[in-house]
Amino acid sequence: MALSQSKSTKMGKSRLFRIFMIVGAIFMILLIIIYWDDVGASNFYLHTTISGPQPSRLSPQSRRDPEKKVEEDKEGSFLTDIDAFVNQFLEGTADPTEQVRGEPPPGDPHNQSSEKSEEKFVPRREWKIHLTPVGPEKKQRQESRKQLIQDVCGNKSYFDFPGKNRTFDDIPNKELDHLIVDDRHGIIYCYVPKVACTNWKRIMIVLSESLLLDGVPYQDPLDVPQELIHNSSLHFTFNKFWKRYGKFSRHLMKIKLKKYTKFLFVRDPFVRLISAFRNKFEQENEDFYKRFAVVMLRKYSNYTDPPASVVDAFAAGIRPSFSNFVQYLLDPNTEKEMPFNEHWRQMYRLCHPCQINYDFVGKLETLDEDAEHLLRILRVDNVVEFPESHHNQTISSWEQDWFANLPLESRKELYRLYEADFKLFGYSKPDKLVHE
Repeated sequence: MALSQSKSTKMGKSRLFRIFMIVGAIFMILLIIIYWDDVGASNFYLHTTISGPQPSRLSPQSRRDPEKKVEEDKEGSFLTDIDAFVNQFLEGTADPTEQVRGEPPPGDPHNQSSEKSEEKFVPRREWKIHLTPVGPEKKQRQESRKQLIQDVCGNKSYFDFPGKNRTFDDIPNKELDHLIVDDRHGIIYCYVPKVACTNWKRIMIVLSESLLLDGVPYQDPLDVPQELIHNSSLHFTFNKFWKRYGKFSRHLMKIKLKKYTKFLFVRDPFVRLISAFRNKFEQENEDFYKRFAVVMLRKYSNYTDPPASVVDAFAAGIRPSFSNFVQYLLDPNTEKEMPFNEHWRQMYRLCHPCQINYDFVGKLETLDEDAEHLLRILRVDNVVEFPESHHNQTISSWEQDWFANLPLESRKELYRLYEADFKLFGYSKPDKLVHE
């Protein structure tokens, strides 16, 4: 009897042990899948790590605290392995062209497993070796722009504005919809409407290979169909992380913000407003007419019954004036009903420069030079070229004419509304507009 009970107990323990082993194996598989998907490992190239950005402002102490660094290394062990491998590889490589993992040999793409000992590292076509360094004036320009942002954000006693002191975790998910991620090249682009974002979105579509023509990715940004450039399904943005990663989304965002190169382009805030008005209300745009122009006409132009369509309105010579547009922006009830549209929302509210430590800050005023510099930093300047700029751009010299008919108090109030953008991105206060 005792012997039978002993055997039964042993069998029960053995079965329990096997169950624990199975559950543990399943847990490990799920963990591997989560972290593998984390950095897009299926197409994560080594050059992402080599050309990666400086650590994000999200956790500045982690760069100095060894204990926290060890903790982070444990969380992303395979990322650390990649870093260690690349560093070791580069230290022992004399030829700068042998810095990136290449494509499989053209002869047989399936023979890698049998010829691992003969595997060679050759440059991907994305990589371009430059024999001349980037000019010191361009480097200094970037350092100055980034330092200014750090100074404005870091000085709590200097110029406060909404959201300045919140953390990245405090930013609602819906406000992260302008951060486009390219896992293939380790890039995060925060797009600002009316600041060359159409062309930069073209670039991101080509680099991420998110759009195919007959099964082949687009290679020329200008070939991307105009109607698809702003199609949100072609751009993987931070606000979409929740659907894919669930409760892991914030953690994965922070990892990518540390590892990837982050950039944005900005513009004189008042000139951007003029550009938005010209584009959306001086041209026939049915969507913007119904959503915004009709409201402006009813509230600020005394049109109790505006035409139903933009075609009818333009035919009758009815459209909101720039003064109506500014009244709409300054009306405290406007944002009570809905947030500003992205075309006139403040740039800092779109890209959160006090919570995200951008590696490159471009300006529309120096677009050609900055675009060339950035593509070189990303090492994709032999894959894509930034399309030529439009010469019919709204320019700052027009400000005086556009604002001439606005009351002085409205100009002052408008400056206060966009003052954070002026200060963060180094644009001078338009004294001629806000003073008599």
